[in-house]
Amino acid sequence: MQSYDNVIQYLYDHLPYYQRSGPAAYKDNLDNTNSLDEMFDHPHLNFKSVHVAGTNGKGSVSHMMASILMEAGYKTGLYTSPHLKDFRERIRINGGMIKKKFVVEFVEEFLRRNHEKVLEPSFFELTVMLAFDYFSKNHVDIAIIEVGLGGRLDSTNIIRPELSVITNISYDHMALLGDTLGKIALEKAGIIKRGVPVVIGETHAQTSIIFNGISKEMSAPIVFADQHFDPGYALYSTGDMQIFNIRKGGKVVFGNLKLDLLGRYQSKNICTVLAVVEQLRELGWKIPEIALRNGLEKVVENTGLLGRWQVIGANPRIICDTGHNEGGIREVVAQIKETPYKRLHFVIGMVNDKDISGVLRLLPKDAIYYFTKASIPRALDENQMMKMAAYFNLQGSTYPSVAGAFAAARKNAGPDDLIFVGGSTFVVAEVLEN
Repeated sequence: MQSYDNVIQYLYDHLPYYQRSGPAAYKDNLDNTNSLDEMFDHPHLNFKSVHVAGTNGKGSVSHMMASILMEAGYKTGLYTSPHLKDFRERIRINGGMIKKKFVVEFVEEFLRRNHEKVLEPSFFELTVMLAFDYFSKNHVDIAIIEVGLGGRLDSTNIIRPELSVITNISYDHMALLGDTLGKIALEKAGIIKRGVPVVIGETHAQTSIIFNGISKEMSAPIVFADQHFDPGYALYSTGDMQIFNIRKGGKVVFGNLKLDLLGRYQSKNICTVLAVVEQLRELGWKIPEIALRNGLEKVVENTGLLGRWQVIGANPRIICDTGHNEGGIREVVAQIKETPYKRLHFVIGMVNDKDISGVLRLLPKDAIYYFTKASIPRALDENQMMKMAAYFNLQGSTYPSVAGAFAAARKNAGPDDLIFVGGSTFVVAEVLEN
C-alpha cells in the first residue's frame, strides 16, 4: 500500500486542480462524475443529503447545519472545499476528518479500476466521489454537501437532496458562471430539483425572479429566509459569542440565540440556517430546539470550521477571514470599521482570476498594506497588486511570501493595533498553517 502522503501528492500532481491552476481545471459537464459514480456503484444513492450553493456563506451554513444535525443525534457527513490546513478537512463525519487509510484505499481502488486510463477526472471530481463513497460505506444518516463552483455543472450535482439551499448571489468566477447576477443565479439554480424544496438566503430583485421561475417550473416549494427571519443586531458576549434575538412576524422566536462564529455577516447565514431547519422539520427530521441552540453554540468545536472572522492573536489583535470577492470583502470591511484599533495593518493577497479592482476599491484607505501572494500558480503577483492598489490610494510594501508579509506586520504593529489577514483563502491558509 502507498503512503497517505504519496497519495495526496498524486492527487495534486496528476489531476487538474482548480484551486491551483484555475479555469483550466474546470469541467463544463458531469460526464466524468457520472462515470465515476458508476465505477463506485452509485454511492450517493445510499444516504440522504442537503445541497448548499451560493456565492458567499455556503461554507458557514454547511458547518452550522452539520453541527445542529450532530447535536440532534444524526450521524452527519460534511463535504466542503477548499481545505485550509489539511486535505481531510473537506470530508468529515460527526466532525471527525476522513481516515487516511480510507483515502489511500479509495485512490488505489480508483487506479486499479481505471488501469486503462479511460477516465481523466479532475481533483475535485475524484474527491467528490471519495466523499460520497466514504459517507455511503459509513452509513451516515444525512450529509451536508457544499457545491464547489456554480451549481448546474458542479460535480456534487448528481445528488437528489432532501433540500436545496442557495445562500446568496454575488459577483465571483464570472469567466465561468457569467457576468451578470442573473446569469450567475441561473448557474446556482441548477441545483434545484423537481419536487425538492429550496431555501434561498437573500432576496435580490435580479435573482429572485430567476429562483421563483425555476422553482415553479420544477414544482419545488421555495422559501426566502430573509423574508421570514429578522436577525436584528447581534450583541457580543464576553465568551466570544454573538447573541441574537431572532424575530419572525415581528415576534422574537429565538431569544438569546448564541453563535460561536464572530463575523457580522453570520446574521444573514443564521437566518438561512433557521429556514433550513424549519424545512427539514416539515420533512420529518427531528431537530429539537436544544439541538439547534447547542449546534450553533458549538460550530467550531463540532465541525472544525476555520478562517471565518477568526481571532488568532491578541495585543495586537490578529484576525483572518477567507472573504475573497466583492460581496465577502464588503462585509469584512464593514466589520473592520466597527473594530477598535490604533493602526490597521492589512496583509493581503489575491488570485488573478478575481475582480481585483472591485475588491481594492472597497478597502480602507487608512491601513498599512502588506501586499503578498500565496504559493499557488493562480496567485496575483504582489508587485502588480501594489500598482493596482495605488490607483485606489492604498499604500504599503510588497513581500514575495505570505510568511514574510505576516512577520513584517507583526513586527510593525503595536499592542493596540489590528492586523487583518485576507483577500484569498490561500493567504489565510498559509498564515494558519504557520
